[in-house]
Amino acid sequence: MSSLEEKYRLFEEKNKAAEIGGGEARVKKHHAAGKKTARERVQTLLDEGSFVEMDKLVKHHNHDFNMFENRPAGDGFITGYGKIDGRLVYVFAQDFTVFGGSLSRSNADKIIKIQDLAMKMGAPVIGLNDSGGARIQEGVRSLAGYADIFYRNVMASGVIPQISAILGPSAGGAVYSPALTDFILMVKETSYMFVTGPDVIKSVTHENVTKEELGGALTHNSKSGVAHFMADDDDQALMMIRELFSFIPSNNMEDPPEVPTMDSPDRVDENLQKIVPADPNKPYDIKEIIHSVADDNYFFEIMPHYAQNIVIGYVRMNGKTVGIVANQPAVLAGVLDINASVKAARFVRFCDAFNIPIVTFEDVPGFLPGTVQEYGGIIKHGAKLLYAFSEATVPKITLVTRKAYGGAYCVMSSKHIGSDVNFAYPTAEIAVMGPDGAVNILFKSKIEKEEDKKEYVDEYKKNFANPYRAATFGYIDEIILPRDTRRKLIQALEMTQNKSLSNPAKKHGNIPL
Repeated sequence: MSSLEEKYRLFEEKNKAAEIGGGEARVKKHHAAGKKTARERVQTLLDEGSFVEMDKLVKHHNHDFNMFENRPAGDGFITGYGKIDGRLVYVFAQDFTVFGGSLSRSNADKIIKIQDLAMKMGAPVIGLNDSGGARIQEGVRSLAGYADIFYRNVMASGVIPQISAILGPSAGGAVYSPALTDFILMVKETSYMFVTGPDVIKSVTHENVTKEELGGALTHNSKSGVAHFMADDDDQALMMIRELFSFIPSNNMEDPPEVPTMDSPDRVDENLQKIVPADPNKPYDIKEIIHSVADDNYFFEIMPHYAQNIVIGYVRMNGKTVGIVANQPAVLAGVLDINASVKAARFVRFCDAFNIPIVTFEDVPGFLPGTVQEYGGIIKHGAKLLYAFSEATVPKITLVTRKAYGGAYCVMSSKHIGSDVNFAYPTAEIAVMGPDGAVNILFKSKIEKEEDKKEYVDEYKKNFANPYRAATFGYIDEIILPRDTRRKLIQALEMTQNKSLSNPAKKHGNIPL
């Protein structure tokens, strides 16, 4: 065999060895747990044949604890770039079959390399997380690697989209990189996130809790609000990432991709004429209106299990991505509380950072009263949503479908905090508070019996519980019929598509955190 052939053979051997991961036995165990390997996940996520691996032969350089005797190529992380629907993305995947997917200095450097490239090229970073955390044998060098990654997460925030899929464990310091990214996806029963695990919690607080209860997909999607999506398995999680990516741009200097549609922008929906009940206290599902106005009636909801009194997500209208924020009268009467305010505020800020217009559907009776909310800081947290809407310079369209009371009226993208076009249905009620509460204050001394109160309530409804007074001041630009909602929203979005607005020059504002 010639020296040339020998060199090629050696290369092929090393290349093949780097693809084995932790070996056949560990891969089988991984599959038995219902999980794909890191390499399989990357291949599923990206367009076929598009993945280009980088640093495939990188090894760790740790001599402590006899680690130098075990130095697999790649060191447990797969990094590189590829395409989703023909668009460039950078990807890293942690291989749990190699040292439990733990982070060494070497594979931290692999992630850092693609983060830096992604910033230069203006392309998203997608992390497929399945890791036991920092590699203990490396001590502070592993921790330094995490901190270097965190720093780049922060620098990239608002510049390129960052998406994290939690496809196994993510514990300790490992949780903070996903927490700094824009979207987190988790898988039922196979993924979990927590800062301290069940054993530590038991020793410190004497609480007994399972990994699933503490940091499973359902916990973080419904209770903590840490995660945005919940999938049944790896395949569904990876397809969710592809779908999410179809709605968002590659960086903050681009617009989201357009998708041609056969759905007419002038389509009317007669069913909407009956959507808002005549009884102002009767609930209805705001998602029916959202689906109605969307191209092909499709709504991609985000955080559907958390703070369900507010609804967020993406639709396309006439082929273009639009962010939706909507009070949900079917849950807690659509009231704003701490969780709903934070959920919506972060979504509004993402849309604003990445040039996505925002349509707000408003039916809000106010902020949720009570000591739990006040002690929890509803003032501060409600102000986050007010801040986010005020700060946003993308096109903002608001439609009041029914109630718009008090401070919540102001917060939900009112004309006064920079909304460009404000619509209302004839069923809208725009006032400081609802009729009963207002009458109790205004006519307290005059009400002697219930019949007197009814007369005053009727008078208040006639004068205030409607959209016409707001329209006389120009706070509502147009009162529209429900059937025309799609057409009117698309007209407003087309009118505002070249909007140019800059906030005052400053390093950054001080959002009430």
